[in-house]
Amino acid sequence: MMSTNIEELIIKYINRSATTRDLDILSEWIRNPENEQVFKDFVRTHYLVLYSANDIDVEKELQRFLNTLHSEKSWSYRLRKQPVIKYAAVAVVVVGMIIGSYFLGNFEENHAGKNLPVALDNNIRIGENKAILTLEDGSQILLEKGKSTEVKNAKSDGEQLFYDKSNPKESKIEYNYLTVPRGGQFFIKLADDTQVWLNSESQLKYPVNFAQGRTREVELIYGEAFFDVSPSTRHGGADFKVYSNRQEVHVLGTEFNVKAYRDEANIYTTLVEGKVTITYGDKTRKIIPGEQLSIDLDRNSLNITSVDIYNEISWKEGVFSFDEKSLKEIMNVLARWYNIDVIIKDKSIEDRKFVGVLRKNQQIEDILAAIRNFGCFQSFTIKGKTVVLE
Repeated sequence: MMSTNIEELIIKYINRSATTRDLDILSEWIRNPENEQVFKDFVRTHYLVLYSANDIDVEKELQRFLNTLHSEKSWSYRLRKQPVIKYAAVAVVVVGMIIGSYFLGNFEENHAGKNLPVALDNNIRIGENKAILTLEDGSQILLEKGKSTEVKNAKSDGEQLFYDKSNPKESKIEYNYLTVPRGGQFFIKLADDTQVWLNSESQLKYPVNFAQGRTREVELIYGEAFFDVSPSTRHGGADFKVYSNRQEVHVLGTEFNVKAYRDEANIYTTLVEGKVTITYGDKTRKIIPGEQLSIDLDRNSLNITSVDIYNEISWKEGVFSFDEKSLKEIMNVLARWYNIDVIIKDKSIEDRKFVGVLRKNQQIEDILAAIRNFGCFQSFTIKGKTVVLE
């Protein structure tokens, strides 16, 4: 039988918050073959509660996870230093299983017969690749799965959009807009080979082509985007700039994430690789990989903090990674991805925190069940495209 203390240590280990002492205790406990089997049974059982095991080799991922624990007592520290995608598979499988179902048995025992979730007329769909392309002349083209599109200098298979490399023959540069609605996401490769992933409810303005030697400029009008910028050395030394709501991000060639939603009072820029300079009004700051600059639009203030990069950019890898996020923040994310309205009846629970990694291709009921089982709220009701939490 696994004790609550061991469950907590596993969660801290997966969530990269375990101390050296925590790792010593967990490592010693799991060296016992019987305990190792208890652990594997625990994970497999909780995995099957919320997920389908058909699409991933659970046994292989569990063994890889166990091997890591056996060999690396400093794993929780080392993981922060590794490339963010390297551990994504393990994180999705194991954290989603354990964190999402944490205290499931205790919750059901303590809440038997109380406010069980009810789904009425549920027509909520999982988000997918889709966007609207607006051309220079104002005409719009719907980009969606199964629909191929060809326009001037660009092609789309309905899930991605690619622009041809070319230099403008005219002095005037044409601009296109790519708008991703709620319930969508999309990938675009610009004419200079810069790659951009757009999250739900986002809009990007960009040139159809770039003039040789001139600064490459795009504008994130609103929403969230991850940029993998083609180096300036490939473009005659031309810099790259991203504008968003009075903020300017100046880069030479790097990877970073910008979050600038219209309904949020902050702009967040997170650097994954390289260097960027951020200008807001008369203030200029530089950040290094692993740092995030946040701009409080109401207070006109800038703040730099160290962050877990994986949590900030996991959305582009098909994952929700919530690390001590409030229920209100989480519901804002889910509302965009599932294109739903969320009502939290009891305002006192809006600040309750959730820790966990969940897959974006899950049904909304499973996502809500995982968060509920963590103790963030007691019940949820779905009617049409409205979710009510109590």
